[in-house]
Amino acid sequence: MPTTITPFLWFDDQAEEAAALYTSIFNGRILREHRWGPGAPFPQGSIMSVTFELAGGTYEAFNGGPDHPFTDAFSISVTVDTQDEVDDAWDRLLEGGGRPVACGWLCDKFGLSWQIVPKDLGELLSDPDPERASRAMQAMLQMVKIDAAALRAAADGVAS
Repeated sequence: MPTTITPFLWFDDQAEEAAALYTSIFNGRILREHRWGPGAPFPQGSIMSVTFELAGGTYEAFNGGPDHPFTDAFSISVTVDTQDEVDDAWDRLLEGGGRPVACGWLCDKFGLSWQIVPKDLGELLSDPDPERASRAMQAMLQMVKIDAAALRAAADGVAS
């Protein structure tokens, strides 16, 4: 069995910029940079990859050219405690050309998909009362950015 699993994110040439953004939003840190050497398909000395850490998980951002853009088939899901954290991560990931999608999903300016989820969502969707869970689900399906207070109100049957 592997001792580590590291998501490997293929960027055109923005690995360093992306790692800096992600670590600034999620209080992460850059662990190391690797540079292209002689005879590589990219300029010698330019960034090949950046290893960074977010919430204890390690990620590798690779500059590999435009041949393999991200798709919505892969996303990074971030569960946060408060609505302020939802709002902050959401706004910062959209800066500079990102686009909101639906149901807490967005696509950042590099094309990487994210899910910004308040912890209340999982609790409400798995509520032992199926009617309560259903009302929360129906409310979530109408949202772009998740609003935890509106989810709770919907689950409680309070019209907004």
